[in-house]
Amino acid sequence: MPNYPDEVALSNAVNHLSHLPPLVTSWEIEALKGELAEAAEGRRFVLQGGDCSENFDECQSSTIAGKLKILLQMSVVLIHGSRRPVTRVGRFAGQYAKPRSKDEETKDGVTLPSYRGDLVNRAEFTPESRIPNPDLLLRGYYNAALTLNFIRSLIDGGFADLHHPEYWELDFVKHASKSAEYESLVADITSSVNFLENVSGKPISDFSRVEFYTSHEGLHLLYEQAQTRQVPRREGWYNLSTHFPWIGDRTRNLKEAHIEYFRGIQNPIGVKVGPTMEPDELIALIDALNPKDEPGRLMLIHRFGDQKITDHLPNLIGKVMSAKKSVTWCCDPMHGNTETAGNYKTRNFTKILSELEQAFDVHQKAGSVLGGVHFELTGENVTECTGGARGLNAEDLARDYRTQVDPRLNYEQALEMALLIAQRMKA
Repeated sequence: MPNYPDEVALSNAVNHLSHLPPLVTSWEIEALKGELAEAAEGRRFVLQGGDCSENFDECQSSTIAGKLKILLQMSVVLIHGSRRPVTRVGRFAGQYAKPRSKDEETKDGVTLPSYRGDLVNRAEFTPESRIPNPDLLLRGYYNAALTLNFIRSLIDGGFADLHHPEYWELDFVKHASKSAEYESLVADITSSVNFLENVSGKPISDFSRVEFYTSHEGLHLLYEQAQTRQVPRREGWYNLSTHFPWIGDRTRNLKEAHIEYFRGIQNPIGVKVGPTMEPDELIALIDALNPKDEPGRLMLIHRFGDQKITDHLPNLIGKVMSAKKSVTWCCDPMHGNTETAGNYKTRNFTKILSELEQAFDVHQKAGSVLGGVHFELTGENVTECTGGARGLNAEDLARDYRTQVDPRLNYEQALEMALLIAQRMKA
């Protein structure tokens, strides 16, 4: 947790935040919990994606629309490949805080507090910018509200009607080794949707409203606490800043505050599971967070890296299955595959895909269900991850590297990843 120099200002900001309207509703939260329960049984698939860390300066219509567009397009591809409904969960409208392993960082002999995300301080390497500022908690709330309002307006206005792949940006397909397979899959999607529309006599977008949920890491407990409330005609407490908060790999200690907070809320919650997680520790964590064994309550988001997943995941799955615990499994193939290329932190498309494919194999062999995937991505064609159809390499990173924290799949890489997952699931 950050150290705020002005405790009175911090208390005032949290008090103000606690009296502002909630960002989401308990009805939406309970609906998501039901969908996650279906994903655990293989009757639904979850697509979670968005920025590693949102920046206040990027609370712009084009940026928000771009992220929404790629997630909707990926979901259409996954629906076609998996032959099941897809739940869309965005990593936005609250992903403003980032964990840090060290309180300070040093550049050119100057030591300052670490940048902890725009919810806490600013990225500029100056003493003024790096002081934790309580006013940023309020700005985070307002930016989240603006983002959610715009997303809901887009969806209600028909933006979700993205069923015409001929309108998608598919120029990268001709560069891919599987271009023929991609083109065939996209044509098949178009044909299926057109058939359904012709039979029904109305556009596919008229059948139902597209549901979209938000998520962020519940890292800053004062921010989460301020929006945690009881609601009429429901028991317990709900975090109404987001539908789906999760616990990071750094903050899942059973004896510490994040577990204590998360076990007290009714939201469906996620826990990042990395190579340091032992099977017995995982069971203790499940018992603490989901003592009633409620379906849809707990998602385990595993993140090992393509070289470690087969060494760790089978034992964890086996322990959970033998203990007969109700969980939804999700694969995050991003975090375990972070590497350095020159002055840039990056991730390789092939390694991301490899971990994901291995995850499907491990779950299938164990008789378990992989219920979802978790990506850090953007709707823009940045150059932060190498590989993909265009074959981005280390020299390409400097061309359009924007992230201040972790590298993201760009628009083309994200859509290509969805096409590859769809082929796997269809097979």
